[in-house]
Amino acid sequence: QVQLVESGGGLVQAGGSLGLSCTASGNILSSNYMGWYRQAPGKQRELVAAITRFGTTNYADSVKGRFTISRDNAKNTVSLQMNSLKPEDTAVYYCNVVQYSTYYWGQGTQVTVSS
Repeated sequence: QVQLVESGGGLVQAGGSLGLSCTASGNILSSNYMGWYRQAPGKQRELVAAITRFGTTNYADSVKGRFTISRDNAKNTVSLQMNSLKPEDTAVYYCNVVQYSTYYWGQGTQVTVSS
């Protein structure tokens, strides 16, 4: 099992910045993917950004150039720096780890961007 604990999030005005962090514990394997998803009210959960152990990243088109994902393999953490936030970025953000095709989720943290 893998446990994920998120921190960060909150309320920010449009154009502002926020950072999210997630620490993984438990049966952490070296070959995993870590990332962030988000879910806005009435919408499906969607991938925001993901990163492999070797630093290869993948971003949703809507956040490219504004968000940056990073990870610390020694500490089993993944972070998401969000800049130039827009009201449409408002959602619950979930930390995610994928190991052997199993998805693990954090409890979610609210990000609200006011216009």
